[in-house]
Amino acid sequence: MNSQDITVIITSFHSGNKIFDCIKSINKDVKIILIENSNDHLLKKEIQSRFSNVECILSEENLGYGAGNNLGLSMVKTDYALIINPDVTLKNDAMDKFFLSINKVESFGIIAPVSKNEKYSNFNIDLDKDIKEVQNVKGFAMFLNMKNFKEIGFFDENFFFYFEEIDLCKRLTDCGKKIYLVPEIKIEHEGGVSHEKSIMIEMELSRNWHWMWSTFNYHRKYKGFFISFIIVLPKLSSAIVKVLLYSLIFNKAKRKIYYQRLSGLINAMLGKNSWYRPKV
Repeated sequence: MNSQDITVIITSFHSGNKIFDCIKSINKDVKIILIENSNDHLLKKEIQSRFSNVECILSEENLGYGAGNNLGLSMVKTDYALIINPDVTLKNDAMDKFFLSINKVESFGIIAPVSKNEKYSNFNIDLDKDIKEVQNVKGFAMFLNMKNFKEIGFFDENFFFYFEEIDLCKRLTDCGKKIYLVPEIKIEHEGGVSHEKSIMIEMELSRNWHWMWSTFNYHRKYKGFFISFIIVLPKLSSAIVKVLLYSLIFNKAKRKIYYQRLSGLINAMLGKNSWYRPKV
């Protein structure tokens, strides 16, 4: 591996100790750009004092996953970039295997690994198989060939959270660029634990709102309003029924979750921007 050819991008938001474990798993010779979606100056000071290879950028507002990564990618000067989530740790040979896989594929847009956490793995495939060309991959770890993004740009910042990587993959493949999954590259990805425990409830509310908003807007972007409405109708019906049900049985926690889902979906159908932000 040539550490001068790659930059690692991490977008975080109140990730606590997870971000330190993530950074420590990366070779010290590799440049890391950390976009912290809060205004935590103490975190920035601690990270940059402990890790000489990390540049920590405070966004001063919560940009979300796509816009946060875009900010980091705009600063990349290397041929390749690796986007990873804060709850990802790399095995010792992972970075080398990314570079080795370049020689095994045609010109690529994205190469993705397999998570050892089956719940968050990219695909249910035979892990003994060789490299597989796919239409999209999940966003917890993506190895980008920077030159192949000049035509399409990076993430659509209308998506605050969810579907932004699916949208990016679609635009990439629509331009004839290739995406590969490499089962030989395995990483540790906990999934759903990128934030401090103290804010988990609020982050869960935010995730449910944005999941529904992004689901509708992704489909509307490519299929129009009517087809998108048909696709999300079961989710809409389920959210309405469960808000009513959990209101009747006084289950406030569940009612909040399904209210968020209903709110996110209705806001999307009304054409409103992805405005909701976690209250932390």
